Amino acid sequence: MAMQPWFTDAKLGIFVHWGIYAVDGVQESWSFYDDIVPYDRYMSQLDRFTAARYDPRDWAELFARAGAKYAVLTSRHHDGVALWDTAHGDLNVGRDLIGGYAEALREQGLKVGLYYSHSDWSHPDYASTRKPGRPPELEDNRYSEVAAEDEDLAAWERYLAYRDGQIRELTSRYKPDLMWFDGEWDRSEEQWRIRELAALVRSEVPDVVFNARMLGEGDYATPEQGAPVVPPDGPWELCLTINDSWGHQHHDHHHKSVDQLIRYFTETIGGGGNLLLSVGPREDGTITPEQRQRLEGLGDWIARHAEAVYGTERGLPPGHHHGPSTLSKDRRTLYLTLFDAPRAALGVRGLLSGVRRVSVVGSGTELAHEVTGGLHETPGVLWIQPPGAADLDPHATVLAVELDGELELYRGAGRF
Repeated sequence: MAMQPWFTDAKLGIFVHWGIYAVDGVQESWSFYDDIVPYDRYMSQLDRFTAARYDPRDWAELFARAGAKYAVLTSRHHDGVALWDTAHGDLNVGRDLIGGYAEALREQGLKVGLYYSHSDWSHPDYASTRKPGRPPELEDNRYSEVAAEDEDLAAWERYLAYRDGQIRELTSRYKPDLMWFDGEWDRSEEQWRIRELAALVRSEVPDVVFNARMLGEGDYATPEQGAPVVPPDGPWELCLTINDSWGHQHHDHHHKSVDQLIRYFTETIGGGGNLLLSVGPREDGTITPEQRQRLEGLGDWIARHAEAVYGTERGLPPGHHHGPSTLSKDRRTLYLTLFDAPRAALGVRGLLSGVRRVSVVGSGTELAHEVTGGLHETPGVLWIQPPGAADLDPHATVLAVELDGELELYRGAGRF
């Protein structure tokens, strides 16, 4: 399936990790899987999960102010607790928390994404088989697998029927624009029956976008937490937390600054990707002031530099400019991001295209520029006079380099 243009144009999405784990502030699912929290204590959070102050319109308005064009909500994590009143399986919050979210996003013009884990470590039929090729000497986890001699393929069929039932509910009720799958490592593509699952989803939402954890049916790569040094080819998305946790953890106050988030964001879109920035609401549905402040700060910066964000594609490869860059879709305007106040002229190497004008995005102030050097096919260096203090953004300044034609770059080694 061809990638939907809205995804590559979106640039920013919000990843919402919300579930019963926010009650005690423990790690989502992994805390019982790794025997950090007893399973019964983990599940006791279900009775204390209130969603008492959940306001999906407030979420959607905040995400729109942040500059996001889509959001992804954890409809069901590996713990098996569904955020809607599913008729399949025994674990859910007893009401529909997804319908209002989808409606509120669409009111703001945002695309609707739903996270769903292939794996369910609570389901009685889940730990009924094991991934082919798994070495027998590796210790089995009782929540996800059994010894080879104890496999029960009939139970696995029941699990797949349960999963398909939930997916049919999600896609028919909410018509998600994006399905963000996870937990794929537990089984093979054939065991998950990925092709049949994709067909099921597309029967309800033909233009749906899948992340790479739909294995052979995935549309884009999903590096997580670690920003790639060399960006993936094709569409991709960096999944990143604002602090160190996906879901709400009371003790985690190690938040990234607005400056750091802008760096992650500009480097990601400069490499042709989207940033999927995670927030972890409290159990009552409210987003903490610290996370709200960072979303607002990122959104303020994006609003001031929207022309360098939306309607652009990946910019210069490393080595041409010391910082991220983006390129307009017509390939005639190059946007250069400067994180620090320049002390001297700024150099851009390898430009074969002529330069008509250089200006500061936001203020429109024009900057003097010239090209020096160059020999035969090797172009000279474009030198841009630095913007004055009044034109510098407190977080990151962006320059618009308007070209005579479409961008052409020299990537050779010069004359020997």
